[in-house]
Amino acid sequence: MQLKKFFEYDSASGIMLMVAAVLALIVNNIGFEHTYHEVLHTHLAFKIGEFGLDKSLGHWINDGLMAIFFLTVGLEIKRELVVGALREFKQALLPLVAALGGVILPALIYASMNYSNPETAHGWGIPMATDIAFAVGVLSLLGGRVPRELKILLLSLAIIDDLIAILVIAIFYTADISMEALGFGALAFGVLMLLNFNNVKSLKPYMLVGFVLWLCILESGVHATIAGVLLAFAIPLSIDGSEGTSPLKRLEHALYPWAAFVIMPIFAFANAGFSLHGMSFALMAGTLPLGIMLGLFFGKQFGVFSFIWLFDRLGVVQRPPCTWRQLYGLAILTGIGFTVSLFIGSLAFGDQPELLAEVRLAVLLASTVSAIVGYHVLKRPEMLVARDKTDFNPIAHPEALSEEKADNASSRAAE
Repeated sequence: MQLKKFFEYDSASGIMLMVAAVLALIVNNIGFEHTYHEVLHTHLAFKIGEFGLDKSLGHWINDGLMAIFFLTVGLEIKRELVVGALREFKQALLPLVAALGGVILPALIYASMNYSNPETAHGWGIPMATDIAFAVGVLSLLGGRVPRELKILLLSLAIIDDLIAILVIAIFYTADISMEALGFGALAFGVLMLLNFNNVKSLKPYMLVGFVLWLCILESGVHATIAGVLLAFAIPLSIDGSEGTSPLKRLEHALYPWAAFVIMPIFAFANAGFSLHGMSFALMAGTLPLGIMLGLFFGKQFGVFSFIWLFDRLGVVQRPPCTWRQLYGLAILTGIGFTVSLFIGSLAFGDQPELLAEVRLAVLLASTVSAIVGYHVLKRPEMLVARDKTDFNPIAHPEALSEEKADNASSRAAE
């Protein structure tokens, strides 16, 4: 009974993810590094006649399971865009603006520190990325302490951030892109939209065509997780104007526990583990690690927050019913680059072990500090209650609103 109750809390998935990440680091630094990587490099093949896929276990997790995770997140984002917190244009534009700020400033910080060194200059994409799984995991540790709109903003921002990172990888860090496979993928997406247009309510055809879409993107050389987002946006929220038979809601309800309590911890364990042997803080004095750390911790938070503040003041976007401190805490969490940054780092410096070691330590430190600082900034939103009631946020402080109602009731009774 207690275990069932544990899984009902939003923070449960975040706790499991953090435990899995710490466990991966421990395993890799107590003598089991070889076994860990040997298991992740074990190949699993699925073949039907001449056709088949032969991938390592690590690739199945990152390209397969994470596509399901992105599908789950994409379903939630679409629902919010259609009927939820992002249904207004200015609200929907906010995560795009924030993501752009969180991409541009970190890249500029890194580039300004490494432009004169041709050996490290091409690593500018490393501090651009936000690890959506870990960032959402940290936010989920706070449970009901943060408003739902803040989680939606982080999900939306992180998805756009990851899509930008995928494009950067495809254009600047991938040698071969199969346009033929992308063409077939576009055709599959067209079929999905045709199903949507014709109000097909059965999930089976969407899943079948979605699997074809995933295969095409996987074989194209572009990160396969984008297929999950595309599939999510093709699944209808309502049929004939009614949400009672919503394919999107049925699928989201079925996938959420698997994404939160199975896929995210597995992903964390498979990607967070690496050996710290041979690394030292003396390595952090170079322009490569400094560019990464300053880009992730300072560049991400100030890029995201300043763009939100600026475009809100200009009236271009509309911020959600959150306090500025909560938005700043969210901006800090976007500095958790971790696995995505490590992946880009391996593409940029995979043939240079010394530089790759610097990348790993820099990403680990910056992501850890971003997670800890962001968590503590968001942990006590009650400190944000303004003396002026015009800045009071009842969503972030329902307990204060209840107290205010009680006081009003007492006053009326006295009268």
